[in-house]
Amino acid sequence: MSESEGIFIDWDGNARSVSDPGGGYVCDIDMVAKYVAVNTKTGALVHEGTYYKTIEAIAKAGIKASFVPGSHPWGSKKDGF
Repeated sequence: MSESEGIFIDWDGNARSVSDPGGGYVCDIDMVAKYVAVNTKTGALVHEGTYYKTIEAIAKAGIKASFVPGSHPWGSKKDGF
């Protein structure tokens, strides 16, 4: 199932849109389980996260995360990216 709205936390602790996760990745979402699978375009799973409808829902869960656009890189040189 795919949704065009919603947010998840990436491996660097940033909040990202499920519709534009960046890095050439695509998101598959299970709304019932509130699960986000971040995959390569060929289907390889690279990250799993919790689905949040809004940034306010993330804050309500006690998570402090900055929202970043899809153009923001995943990882860094020190991480091997």
